[in-house]
Amino acid sequence: MSKHSILFLCTGNSCRSQMAEGWAKHFFGDTMEIFSAGIETHGLNPLAVKVMAEAGVNISGHSSKLVTDLPNLQFDLVITVCGHADENCPYFPGPTKVLHHGFDDPPKLAEREENEEGALKHYRRVRDEIRDFIQTLPSALSQ
Repeated sequence: MSKHSILFLCTGNSCRSQMAEGWAKHFFGDTMEIFSAGIETHGLNPLAVKVMAEAGVNISGHSSKLVTDLPNLQFDLVITVCGHADENCPYFPGPTKVLHHGFDDPPKLAEREENEEGALKHYRRVRDEIRDFIQTLPSALSQ
């Protein structure tokens, strides 16, 4: 039986989709092919890397990429993790299932914080919300 292939899609592939990819590989990397991409590329967010490392998941080797940068794959499931990506999701031919599960944008939430520790609380909350969602992936694939 082949592995399910999953794509996490966000606007810039810098934070939320990267965290989702990291968690999915952490929990299901042996049984699923996991990718993330953006409609644009904004570079890998260093605070996302930091909070994922705190949780024991290393995403420092990830890079921000476009959907068109990915190998020509048929995805079983595409999950948009921000409203902009949901509204601008490209067409995926075939039996691809597209779901939207939006998460708050940590960089936007952290803009008004006075220091890094204040900013990190937003990243940690969203990281944990993404982790909890990722743990439900097997049931999303079976629906």
